Amino acid sequence: MWSFFSRDPSKDFNFEIGELVKGLDEKSVWTLHKSKRKGSGEEVSVFAFDIKSGSETQLEVAKGAVKRLKTLRHPSILTYLDSYESDKILYLTTEYVEPLANHLEKLTLEGAQKELYIAWGIFQITRALSFLNNDGNLRHNNVNIWSVFVNASGEWKLGGVEYVSSVQDSNLTIKIIPSLEMYDPPEKNDPSKQRSITKCSSDMWGLGCLMWEVFNGPLYQQSSLKLLDKIPKQLGPLYCELVGANPSSRPNPADIITRCRKLGGYFKNDLVDTLLFLEEIQIKDKNEKNRFFSNLTPHLDNFPDNVCKHKILPQLITAFDYGDAGSAVLAPMFKLGRLLDEAEYQKKIVPCVVKLFVSNDRATRSRLLQQLEYFIGHLQAATVNDQIFSQIAHGFMDTNPTIREQTVKSVIHLAPKLSYNNLNVEVLRHFARLQSKDDQGGIRTNTTVCLGKIAQHLHPQIRQKVLISAFIRAMRDPFPPARNAGVLALAATQQYYLLNEVSSRILPALCQLTMDPEKSVRDSVFRTIKGFLGKLEKVSEDPSLRESMEADVNTATPSLSNAAATWAGWAVTAVTAKFYRSQSDTVKSINPMASKMLTKPASLGNVPDLIVERNYGQFSQNNRRAAASPPLLRVSLL
Repeated sequence: MWSFFSRDPSKDFNFEIGELVKGLDEKSVWTLHKSKRKGSGEEVSVFAFDIKSGSETQLEVAKGAVKRLKTLRHPSILTYLDSYESDKILYLTTEYVEPLANHLEKLTLEGAQKELYIAWGIFQITRALSFLNNDGNLRHNNVNIWSVFVNASGEWKLGGVEYVSSVQDSNLTIKIIPSLEMYDPPEKNDPSKQRSITKCSSDMWGLGCLMWEVFNGPLYQQSSLKLLDKIPKQLGPLYCELVGANPSSRPNPADIITRCRKLGGYFKNDLVDTLLFLEEIQIKDKNEKNRFFSNLTPHLDNFPDNVCKHKILPQLITAFDYGDAGSAVLAPMFKLGRLLDEAEYQKKIVPCVVKLFVSNDRATRSRLLQQLEYFIGHLQAATVNDQIFSQIAHGFMDTNPTIREQTVKSVIHLAPKLSYNNLNVEVLRHFARLQSKDDQGGIRTNTTVCLGKIAQHLHPQIRQKVLISAFIRAMRDPFPPARNAGVLALAATQQYYLLNEVSSRILPALCQLTMDPEKSVRDSVFRTIKGFLGKLEKVSEDPSLRESMEADVNTATPSLSNAAATWAGWAVTAVTAKFYRSQSDTVKSINPMASKMLTKPASLGNVPDLIVERNYGQFSQNNRRAAASPPLLRVSLL
């Protein structure tokens, strides 16, 4: 029983006190510590007051701060979590923060990013003061760089509430820490001006001091406030009002926000606009949300990473999970997802991706397929095969050509993660149908291109059965770009063919196209024939080369030998071939075809990159019907 009464009561405190954070020395009655919640490990901050070494007055100030912070709930005021008091120590636990002075000292932002961020920070403190002065009828009485803290999201939080008083209190606040007296407004020592004091005047003086410190560093003497060199021109007039000698001329914080949020004002910028919209997203209608998310992505590069990761991204995920944000939220969400580490991505983004693939909304499916390359690397193979692939596969049979086309392109990114059955059976079954029966020439063309790109991921036995037949089929297509794609795909995958097949199947098929009506096709054919003939000639002169030439035919992990690498050179040059509008009597190409070298992962191999462009060219209805390839969107195989 005695052990119960003699145990350390601080053991009941739910937080582990950690490293001391420097910066508040002689600026506060508290010491600040990095801490963690017991059990979960959640990072928090603990403000500690040593009762034994502190005075009774200091203890009353500290207790008053705890009581006050408990009752103040606002997005721009330090968030209270818990408190604890014993006969030795007083703890105040808040969200994890660091002093603003420390934060600014190590801030690495530059240029526009820094300007936007600083404006957002000053806006938050101004908003907090408006809440206190106007809504709470309170004065803070301690606004300076030491009473402002920054959390992991980059949000500036007003703390230092030790001296908060009612606006009805006519007594002047006396600070018990001498170093804070230089932040007192001049009317404190001038009885003639005390009649002009307003509910906001003392805090607006403090806001002026804070602005000066943000751009110059901590204030050491009040006379330095006259130095305006580093104050932004946009803020100059307002700053002079804030530190004016007449307290009645200092503006109300609500008026400051109204003025500075107008066009051209200091608080009118993309970052502030974005974060305020997200705070109010619950009251926005669907059209406003779609317009906002559609325009958000280009602005993200100018926003600080910590704000994007901890403030914007969680809001996007919430908007997706519980709102009607629609498919427009996907692009910015996936872009910001790159800021997460793997564990965070699996926890926050992957569940959204899986949920999205179940959607029947075509716009959502289209955006997902377009963004696939940005998140496929984070998806586990089991997730892809068990939860996602079956949903994507529906796109192969979609009645909308754009969805079918994007689904075909998606296989390039999916292939490394697909199971044997999904890749070698399901995908190839759909490819065979699309390549031979789809009424869109561009889709038939790009199916061939994609098959060439994923060749290295196919099982060797399947590869031997499928590739030659598929590419020869493409070479018989009435659409010229499709024929060219078949030729180039044969060239780029040359290492996967037995020399007997080259002589008996590939070369005879190529020779039939030497009289193709399209010169671009003939050019590719002759280049490819020369390459294959050269390969056969080499082996004829030196039969020992045959083994190295066929080294990759039966391997699941291609590794070009020196002999095969020689031939990869002309396969790569095939990528530079250009397609142009067909002049065939039976089939018209709707737009020039262009094939160009694109930057792509090495895992995709040396396979032609075809860009099939279609537009609404001025052709007769008869020619369009003959082409059997109605106008589609631009297709780029990346």
